[in-house]
Amino acid sequence: MSGSGLWQQLFSRQHKNKKPVQAPLPEQIDAIRQRAERGHHLDQVLWGKVLLNSAYVPPDHAQALVWFTMAANAGYGPAHNMLGRCHHFGWGCKKDLQQAAQHYETAASLGDEWGRYNLGILTMRGLGIPRDMKKALGLFTTAAHNGHAKSMNLLARFLEEGWETPQDKEAALVWYRKSAEGGDYRGCHNYATALADAGRVEDALHWWRQALPDATSDILLAMDRALTSLGKAADPTLHAALQERLKALPPQAQSASGIA
Repeated sequence: MSGSGLWQQLFSRQHKNKKPVQAPLPEQIDAIRQRAERGHHLDQVLWGKVLLNSAYVPPDHAQALVWFTMAANAGYGPAHNMLGRCHHFGWGCKKDLQQAAQHYETAASLGDEWGRYNLGILTMRGLGIPRDMKKALGLFTTAAHNGHAKSMNLLARFLEEGWETPQDKEAALVWYRKSAEGGDYRGCHNYATALADAGRVEDALHWWRQALPDATSDILLAMDRALTSLGKAADPTLHAALQERLKALPPQAQSASGIA
């Protein structure tokens, strides 16, 4: 679809579906919207993300897809990554993992590390494209060396397990640390686990504290197993905070944690 066609689609839909504005947008969010309308590609992606999920406007995945497509048509890598996400999860379009992989690959070719990482995930798991662990390792390695924290964690996993590369647990520990320092909660957990195994319990507890706020259910459950083995006395405050997070999980996950 041409850029002019996208604008026509966007604004015709806006006029057809006008709804009362519940509250004025915060100044910084409205500034993003205005810059997006003026054609700034970064802001088109940011505004699309606001439309996907935010407290500022009702979600509109179809409109988010339009904004991502505008920026992608201009060759903006992060927009291709977000189009990949839309096709990956069915946001505003039919779920299509092959289309997702194509957009991730385009994003990666344009230097977007999130696109490189997401392509690596599909490649590692064989989702929409053939499984190719060697290619996945190459993608994670490049993104890790370019500073992408989640890719650092996966590079560490490949090194730890010896997947498509000689096993090197010392190098894996270095990359887990870099991932943790970069703010990835999985990297924090994996680094903490390695530290605990080495007897550095206080250091491990520090990194589990860093992982806790953003950790997903699988990491919370793994943390629970690790802290249980250490004993509640190791850090009662962390243990209590973890139990609160676990209680908020769906019943099946609570059962797996043993707190149901």
